[in-house]
Amino acid sequence: MLLDILYEEKGGKKMDEILEILEKDARATPEEIARMLKKDVSSVKKAIRKYEKDKVILKYKAVINKELIRDEESDVRALIEVNIVPQKDLGFDKIAERIYLFPEVTNCYLISGTYDLLVVVEGKSMHTVSNFVAEKLSCMENVRGTVTHFLLKKYKEDGVLLKHKEENKRIAISY
Repeated sequence: MLLDILYEEKGGKKMDEILEILEKDARATPEEIARMLKKDVSSVKKAIRKYEKDKVILKYKAVINKELIRDEESDVRALIEVNIVPQKDLGFDKIAERIYLFPEVTNCYLISGTYDLLVVVEGKSMHTVSNFVAEKLSCMENVRGTVTHFLLKKYKEDGVLLKHKEENKRIAISY
């Protein structure tokens, strides 16, 4: 049944329309999806259950504009580029696993370019994030170097604009 939903395009699988809708709006109900796609509600529900069972759908998520609720207690987020020495016969995966298992790490990606991994870390302050880098990350055996970038402001996340354009509050100066 799932094979008739997914189809081959130029050697790769194209994302199913149901997944595309849920990715844009996780609150879309099977009834709404069925109506949009002109499909039977039961087949949409069945496909969604199969995606959840097969771990294609891992989690439903809300994108929250934390700028609107930010206070002094808000977490600090940093993007850390990590240069590593791959392990023989294991490559990058085993080291990446050791890193992404730290509770401070929210995301971990293997990337191309000068650095090997991009790690997203959250902490209560710049100090806690820098301690994580100094005491846990940079001293790991296969880590050659790190570069930390603190996130100052988000404009767009997961395809969603986070804040409306603010009025210019600067005082006009005339000569």
